[in-house]
Amino acid sequence: MEITRRRLLGALAASGVLAAVPAGRASAAGLAAGAERLLANTVGIFAGTEESNSRPETAAKVAAIERTARANLASMDAASGDTELFAGVPLGTSDPNLSTTYQRLYEVALATRTPGVSPDLYGSSAVRQRVVDGLAWLHAHYYGDQSRGYYGNWFTWEIGISQYVSRTLVLLAGTDGACAGLTAAYLASMDAYLRNGKDGDVDLDSRFHTGANLADITTNRILQGALTADEDRIRKALTDQLTVFATIDPYALRHGVTDGYYADGSFIQHASVAYTGSYGKGLLTRVVQTLKILDGTGFAHGDELIPTVYGWVRDGFAPLIFEGWMTEAVKGRSVARTGTGYEDVAAVVEAAVDLASLAAGATATALQGYVKHVRSTSRAALDPASFVSPLSVVRYTAVLADASVPAADLNPPARSVAFNAMDRTVHRRPGYAFALARSSARISMYEYMSGENLMPWFQGAGAHYLYLAGQDQTQAFGVDHFTTVSPYGLAGVTAPAELRRTVPESYGGKLFYDNPSHPLNFTASSESQNTYVYFPTATQAYSGGAVLDGRYGAAGWVQSDDVPWRDRRAGILPDDFVAYRNARATRSWFLFDDEIVVVSAGVGDAPGGGRAVTTTVDARIAAAGDRVAVTGRDGWTHWANTTRDASVGYLRLAGPAAAPHLTTVTRSRRAVRTTNPDTAVTKQVFSLTVEQPPDARPAAFAYALLPNASPERPRPPVRLLSNTPRLQAVHHPALDLTAANTFTPGTHRTAGLTVAGPASVLVRRDKNTVTVAVSDPTTARDTVTVVLPGRPLHRVSGDAAIRVSRAPGGTRLDVHTHHAYGRSFTVTLR
Repeated sequence: MEITRRRLLGALAASGVLAAVPAGRASAAGLAAGAERLLANTVGIFAGTEESNSRPETAAKVAAIERTARANLASMDAASGDTELFAGVPLGTSDPNLSTTYQRLYEVALATRTPGVSPDLYGSSAVRQRVVDGLAWLHAHYYGDQSRGYYGNWFTWEIGISQYVSRTLVLLAGTDGACAGLTAAYLASMDAYLRNGKDGDVDLDSRFHTGANLADITTNRILQGALTADEDRIRKALTDQLTVFATIDPYALRHGVTDGYYADGSFIQHASVAYTGSYGKGLLTRVVQTLKILDGTGFAHGDELIPTVYGWVRDGFAPLIFEGWMTEAVKGRSVARTGTGYEDVAAVVEAAVDLASLAAGATATALQGYVKHVRSTSRAALDPASFVSPLSVVRYTAVLADASVPAADLNPPARSVAFNAMDRTVHRRPGYAFALARSSARISMYEYMSGENLMPWFQGAGAHYLYLAGQDQTQAFGVDHFTTVSPYGLAGVTAPAELRRTVPESYGGKLFYDNPSHPLNFTASSESQNTYVYFPTATQAYSGGAVLDGRYGAAGWVQSDDVPWRDRRAGILPDDFVAYRNARATRSWFLFDDEIVVVSAGVGDAPGGGRAVTTTVDARIAAAGDRVAVTGRDGWTHWANTTRDASVGYLRLAGPAAAPHLTTVTRSRRAVRTTNPDTAVTKQVFSLTVEQPPDARPAAFAYALLPNASPERPRPPVRLLSNTPRLQAVHHPALDLTAANTFTPGTHRTAGLTVAGPASVLVRRDKNTVTVAVSDPTTARDTVTVVLPGRPLHRVSGDAAIRVSRAPGGTRLDVHTHHAYGRSFTVTLR
């Protein structure tokens, strides 16, 4: 359901968010002072101050700014003339080259305003004039003509170039009038290039102006408003940006937008991509920068917004960061980039440091403690020179030096988190973290775009990532994991035996499916391209699970075809469109303390497919020189990397035996991303697989994954109660915990409970009480009913959405799941 802009702003006002923007307008003097303060804040953020840059901890950052500027000036000197401003960056047909050109001008301008840079750059009117001349030349020849611009990626024209131009103009403002006349011309052009907007401004109804993209656009416009002391532009940009602070309600969408943060901590961008680790990180960075830019200006009061942003860090980011590493499960196409993982978390740390400087009391202390925790547990030295702001470097150093604040994780030691709004689950213990990526009719099966993540097909098909404590995760995951592990053999995946082609291979080298004459209008940025090529969703609804006491979890998922295959078979897509049919499986993950139990049923090819099928129980990589041993017998397999002191055990609980494989793979990083360096990577790749020949009957099997296990075969940690496409359930005797996923309509019975219809249920008993957690993984049910046999039980505590009543032979729980979007409901009984 969509609502009007007026109703949206009314909702924001009711929530207190709009209180961040003062109701009254500023006086002429107040507007001038506020704009001047905003510009000074911005320069301080990117260039630092005399005080910050005189400190030893910022020396590397300042040196990097100077080094980059000198390289860019040398490149300007070497440029050929009419078709390039920087050598080797030709202009006219490449929007990335135009954006790079503006970025380099910004980097030169930054050096002229950065205290501590050598005096031939810092404060140099001659260098500033070169930047001004460059801006004027670019506007005259390659940017100002609207009929020649806007080729390539929309992002370049509406966000990327505008970001560099706006910041450059801020850096030039007030410096000898060097950019007189340019600001007005560029503002008019930047407005005109907002072609997905309305009347040269943001359009909240546009699918392009959402989430992190909206934050970027509006921050640019805030800076533009400060340059011209245009209060209307600033206020409009602020009220537009405030919409990203509103929690997404999938049952009452504002402007039809699904991008943003959800109540369970999930973050979505591009309508259906789980994206905390990339676009979510960008939104966090931009919002915190905006709070700093506005500090003391009178245009907004950030105090009202800080609790919301802190909630993002605590509930959205912290569960996804393990020992300083951002999980691959929430990075979309950026998993194929070379600088991810620890570098991702550096951006989150900088945002947390800056947010702490704006917060007070317990919030500030918690953020500072978390920053120290990340630093103390990360297996990579965080380089503060990678921070955007020298001021952040100083604050970070001060946090680390403050003995009064202990290092403290925002996660409890044992935590299980169901990010059901983005089909992700994270399960954490001190010795490991387990991240699970699923898909559904709501969430994309993968993301490919612009030559990035070329072989993504099964990344949302139950793929998991098991991170072991104490490890350098670059040796186990990151780009080298996707480079050397087969895309059909990702951990947790069931894949048919077939050779799939990348998008460039499928479409003659093009990075997208180009068919603008088709009724679906397949162009680089069309909605059809998104739906069918870049990030298609699955076709089934069941994906989700429950969490008990924040410690234990159950997740269930049904594997299905994707939307491109469905619509290709229906004749909706053109004959030359490439689509692939998926395999089939019904799968559960039951998450305990020392083990992850994976239960699979109905595993095999799609009916009539006639293909062999491989299920990969796990896949791990190790350096070519590491000592890796694979041992085991009688359904027990043990993998150990003794060089790294890392190990995982795999215990078969039921079904066919899995075969271990250890091979050495060498492949170029360019295999997964067209712009990666052509660097050959060699890894030892371990996999444990269940193989099914063509036309085999659907299989059922169950395995327990035991992180950090010793080589000795353990006793089965759980008892398998049921494993069918209708019901999967286990009982953990040591915890006295029963976990079940039901997948179909009708009544399902297993030891100790009866469940009506599809659901996810956890039941734990102790001496005096029974605790039950229930969720609806379909997100479509109004009520889930569970019956516990035995003596009648009475409510002790729990969610009001659970109605407790007597039933013949037991206790009935009616759980009101209407519009809960997969949320878990819990009740404790006695």
